[in-house]
Amino acid sequence: MPIFDPYFVTVAVIAVLVVGLSKAGLLGSLGMVGVPLLSLVMPARDAAGIMLPVLLAMDVIAVWTYRKEVDWRILRIMLPGAAVGTLLGWALWSVVSDAGVLLFVGVVTLLFILDALLPLRKKLEGLPPSRLWGNFWGGFAGFTSFISHTGGPPFQIYVLPQRLTPAIYSGTSAFFFAIVNSAKLIPYFFLGQLNVHNLQLSAALIPVGIIGVLAGVWLVRRISMKWFYLIAYWLVFLLALKLVWDGARGVFWGL
Repeated sequence: MPIFDPYFVTVAVIAVLVVGLSKAGLLGSLGMVGVPLLSLVMPARDAAGIMLPVLLAMDVIAVWTYRKEVDWRILRIMLPGAAVGTLLGWALWSVVSDAGVLLFVGVVTLLFILDALLPLRKKLEGLPPSRLWGNFWGGFAGFTSFISHTGGPPFQIYVLPQRLTPAIYSGTSAFFFAIVNSAKLIPYFFLGQLNVHNLQLSAALIPVGIIGVLAGVWLVRRISMKWFYLIAYWLVFLLALKLVWDGARGVFWGL
């Protein structure tokens, strides 16, 4: 996809802005739609490779912003599982086709929507935050983050029921994904995802991501999100259906 193609530029800017706003705590897990959106204009693997340097640049701002507001206990529980999930994602990367990645991204996106609609989190509230439970969801977050940068929902399923203050939650999330994203650099390099073309696109999109983070920090206390979330969840749902359809066609019918 040419870097100056108007359709590509529009989709890429929207995707990175949404991720940037999410990093600031404005849109929650809607930041996971970055790769699904980019998958509309390029192979899902390339989309994941392009997004990694952009995410790391945004992680720097998020970590600095919330550097004094972190629940290290949660990180000690979840990060070992995330390491295992990252290694598993690396091991399976070479045996999964582009269509398989697209289908996986679509399914994870649908699960995110179902997680937002179903009362799973409410049912989990009040349960003790066990280490085994945290290791499991940390591993799931590490795996989905490696495959398609969609680790937000698994992370939230474990962390949100613990009712952290918004600042502590945002700080813990920032540090968790900064560490996980940093761990993906070496595997992505050896998988060829950090090639010159992808890095050029990443460099062009990093300023957009930084603007998104800074705008999110400014907007987070100034905007009502009721109608935005209603519209956004429907759009993400439709996007997920398209990704599942396109991925299934490639995986099961070779189209």
